[in-house]
Amino acid sequence: MDRQEILKRIDQLKKQRNAIILAHNYQIEEVQDVADYVGDSFELSRIAAESKADLIVFCGVHFMAESAAILSPAKTVLLPDLNAGCPLADMIDADQLRKFKKQHPGAAVAAYINSTAAVKAESDICVTSANAVKVVNSLSEDIVLFVPDGNLAHFVAERTAKTIIPWAGYCNTHHRVTVEDVEQARKLHPEAVLVVHPECRPAVVALADAALGTGGMIRYAKETVVKDIIIGTEMGMLHRLKKESPDKNFILLTPKLICPNMKYTNLEKVLASLERKEYVITVESGIRNRAVPALERMLAVK
Repeated sequence: MDRQEILKRIDQLKKQRNAIILAHNYQIEEVQDVADYVGDSFELSRIAAESKADLIVFCGVHFMAESAAILSPAKTVLLPDLNAGCPLADMIDADQLRKFKKQHPGAAVAAYINSTAAVKAESDICVTSANAVKVVNSLSEDIVLFVPDGNLAHFVAERTAKTIIPWAGYCNTHHRVTVEDVEQARKLHPEAVLVVHPECRPAVVALADAALGTGGMIRYAKETVVKDIIIGTEMGMLHRLKKESPDKNFILLTPKLICPNMKYTNLEKVLASLERKEYVITVESGIRNRAVPALERMLAVK
């Protein structure tokens, strides 16, 4: 089956099954192009919840499909490749978090959206890279346990008066970016601005012109008058940036910025997922019922 036939069949099945396709910003180009919506993990989960579709094909990684399933219990959420996991989310489990909480009684727990449903269920509130500072500042507690990303925890700690106690997790992709990578990119593109993800190491964030989540990067690119922008996040982001700001020149900070898990999904797997309704991602009701409040509290922060 050639590409046009695959696209035609996907379109047919979407109509037959009342399905929508959601793709994360880091997915490969052909998956982004076939999706009904492209965005960050939480943005897509909200779209899933608000959609009238019965079937959600989530082209991302496992925790993202879980978040959609938490917010959309009456819908069927599919992940086209079960191998698409997230090493960051796997760096803490519910047992480890319970022990962490016992070591710091009275502290609030803020869980990055890049975490498992079981970890969200043990947390007081969820955060995204875009709203982490605002959400942490909304808490009444002065001490906040921040899991699982230590780099994002450091980013928040520098922008709040609260005491942040980080878990020592990290995103493999963003964490491998070094100060030397930044210096090399600056040397090659002296007129460019540098925008990085707050999951990068603190020393890298300190050298950037802006540290933003993926949605923030899109807005920044549209608003800045600078034509050359060095992007310090997963390489898949450049596809959407180029589509939405075609007048700008986007440069990947380093070729290291590739997440293998985000590249597992392709058109053939999207088609197979729709045809066979695989793989269904479910969240056990007890975990879901305890995870929902953490997400809802985040949504309530204005």
